[in-house]
Amino acid sequence: MTLPLELAGAGFAAGLARHGERPALLTGGRMVTYRELAGRVDDFADRLGPGRRLTVLAADNSIESLVAYLGALVARHPLLLAPADNAPALESLVAAYDPDVIIRTGAGGAGADGTAADGLLLQEMRQVTRHELHPDLTLLLSTSGSTGSPKLVRLSHQNVQANAQSIAEYLEITPSDRAMTTLPMYYCYGLSVINSHLLRGAALVLTGLSVVDECFWQLFRNRGATSFAAVPYTFELLDRAGFADRALPGLRYITQAGGRLDPDTVTRYAELGRRSGWDLFVMYGQTEATARMAYLPPSMAASNPGTIGVPVPGGSFRIDPVPGLEQGELVYSGPNVMLGYAEHPADLAAGRTIEELRTGDLARRHPNGLYEVVGRRSRFVKIVGLRIDLGQVEKVLAGMGIQAACAGTDEQLAVAVEGGHDPGMLAKMLAQDLGLPRAAIAVHAVEQLPRLATGKTDYPAVLALARTRNAAAGAAEAAAGTTGRPEAGERPEDVKKIFAEALELDCVEDGDTFVSLGGDSLSYVAASVRLERALGHLPANWHVIPVRELVSRQPERRKKRLFAPLETSIMLRAVAIVTIISTHVELIKWPGTAHVLMVLAGYNFARFQLGGDRIPRLRRQLRSLARVAVPTVAFIGAVMLLSDKYQYTTANLLLLNTMIGPEYWTDAWQFWFVEVLVYVLVAMMALLAIPWAHRAERRFPLAFPVALVGAGLLARYGLLPFDILHTRPVLWLFALGWAFARARTMPQRLALSALTILTVPGYFGEPWREATIVVGILMLAWLPTIPLPAMLHRPLGVLASASLFAYVTHWVVFPEIREVDKTLAVLVSLAVGVAYWAVSVRLMGAVDRWQLRLAGHVRRRHLRRRRAATLM
Repeated sequence: MTLPLELAGAGFAAGLARHGERPALLTGGRMVTYRELAGRVDDFADRLGPGRRLTVLAADNSIESLVAYLGALVARHPLLLAPADNAPALESLVAAYDPDVIIRTGAGGAGADGTAADGLLLQEMRQVTRHELHPDLTLLLSTSGSTGSPKLVRLSHQNVQANAQSIAEYLEITPSDRAMTTLPMYYCYGLSVINSHLLRGAALVLTGLSVVDECFWQLFRNRGATSFAAVPYTFELLDRAGFADRALPGLRYITQAGGRLDPDTVTRYAELGRRSGWDLFVMYGQTEATARMAYLPPSMAASNPGTIGVPVPGGSFRIDPVPGLEQGELVYSGPNVMLGYAEHPADLAAGRTIEELRTGDLARRHPNGLYEVVGRRSRFVKIVGLRIDLGQVEKVLAGMGIQAACAGTDEQLAVAVEGGHDPGMLAKMLAQDLGLPRAAIAVHAVEQLPRLATGKTDYPAVLALARTRNAAAGAAEAAAGTTGRPEAGERPEDVKKIFAEALELDCVEDGDTFVSLGGDSLSYVAASVRLERALGHLPANWHVIPVRELVSRQPERRKKRLFAPLETSIMLRAVAIVTIISTHVELIKWPGTAHVLMVLAGYNFARFQLGGDRIPRLRRQLRSLARVAVPTVAFIGAVMLLSDKYQYTTANLLLLNTMIGPEYWTDAWQFWFVEVLVYVLVAMMALLAIPWAHRAERRFPLAFPVALVGAGLLARYGLLPFDILHTRPVLWLFALGWAFARARTMPQRLALSALTILTVPGYFGEPWREATIVVGILMLAWLPTIPLPAMLHRPLGVLASASLFAYVTHWVVFPEIREVDKTLAVLVSLAVGVAYWAVSVRLMGAVDRWQLRLAGHVRRRHLRRRRAATLM
């Protein structure tokens, strides 16, 4: 099928005025109608002049940038789109192609010859082009995201127009649609959103905000948006931002492209859309096809989540055999297939050099007509939606005198470099140059690049290096405690330093969040206390706010205050450990706070341990479990070895006393809290390791823990003939904390609060204990922060961080001191717990670093042996 073009020449860009007074562009405070936009585009086209010249636009998601793009199309000037926010990439493209005109928005600055009108700055290098430009050449896009690679895709007016029509057809875009610009316009996916909506007279809501920013959703609602585009990483952000609980009645569909989306996530979001009244369009494309080649009909997404769907209208697929492989290469034909590549200015004179697109992807066709991509032949990866040319990255490093080998997946770029180069510095440089998150790049210094017996680079071995590093780094993050001490006078610009010290990281980037960096409940305490001092006021969801937004917050200009807000969870942990020890010492009698700690454990489990995919999440949960179990077992073992005063048994060493120990109270029962907490964590980890349970938790983030509360209540009321892992007293409390962490609305919190008030009383038979538990839970649910004397924030934060360690050690510390002074016994017990916490954190960090060095040593020895075998 060949699609007719609605307009000749400049296509939709020349036909804007026909949509009249309909809104074309919307921002937070402005609206531009199609008639006004057409006038501005025509004015700018006149300003560019009639003679075709090679033009570069430093593009961003602004009205001015969009006017420049459309004006160049109307005036038929071949336009190269470059990232405005990546100066090295822009400079690289300018140096490679020597453009006649460079266009920047007002924020970008102008050269000595630049003139400005309507916020656009023109740097005219020459009045008449020195290049030979083919008549069909319209647009030049990078094949490698924002790397500045000189390899460009040459597109014609027909390519741009045909793909816009095709997308508008299968998305059924109408003039009443309004799309959020969640992606940059220099990226072909982001540009396709612009083109397809302008073609149909729909509106664009221009923004640079992230989906984790509440302002994004306010703008979405205020401007009546109906859709937004997403890459795989966007869905992780949506999960963290509580997207499933948002009321968005105007949302009509979400599109996804930019790399393969995990099938579980496809299923989960397809089902969420079905329940909420919107569609999920999973799409497949490449810059070489102008943008889109395939889409998965929303009605088939949940049942076929691993496929790319069917060809877009006007396109077709075939699969060519590949010698030695079971699957063949996917080949696409259609009017949106590029003219060809350009690597030098001379290539701009060429016309069409290819008729079909060999995608480099291995694929198969299902009996139902859907296509599935099963592998990749080419040396490209897509990370957070950016297509990265691995060969180009190697060339960039070679230009710096660095021998490197690059491999990668759609989640991470792995780079091995020969010699004594600084991996952290190189990773940071590559992250900046490629526009990738720092966490998506792993650089390893090796004595020699891994080679196959043939002498070729062993790229699977490079990927194996990255996996080794990820495992060791994850262990280090799990051991990272709150060892960094806040310095006096910390300011918003110190946010990165606070994160780096609290999490023991070498590098923190602007787009990172506390959760994305691997933060957990223990490191959360110290980081929050220090951030509170730096920012003056800490938002409740600071742990999912990107660093750049925290840095941009203005600190409260306040006089020194006697009182300042402290997060309730921190206060509760600190108070609980003090009251527990004071009760055991018999200084006071205040039972119930240990059960409040169990609720807090569920609350923090939901906040820090449930992000990401199933297997990485399980590894992170195992590391957190080790942080609870290892210090406990180590201390019990030391006491058993050095003293015979305590009736500890092998069951204590295995944390099994609650299951197999005596039914009467002995010293062996002193660690019941840790043992039961470990049982609950193991049970939850085992449950979530099951694929269907993992999907259910993702799909029903609140209903899942509520169901666990129900299971716990069956045990609580004795309706089960057995005790689930001996967790009867606490399972429902742990799950209740989890549920409160997932509650997003007041009715949800009210319902859970009512459940608390109805189920806690009567279980323990001690009104004071039950009242303590209820009040602690309700404080956690309804009071995000509590005003406390500012001078107490740091000591409370230390106590909260060390609470587990103080609980474990205090049984051995207080008995003899209690005979002298009970208050002193409490203070010494807390001090010993804090000391054990500090020592344990440092020891676990040292072990992780040793493991990392050992892994590197083993790998280097293996490489030397392989190299020697090759030379023999």
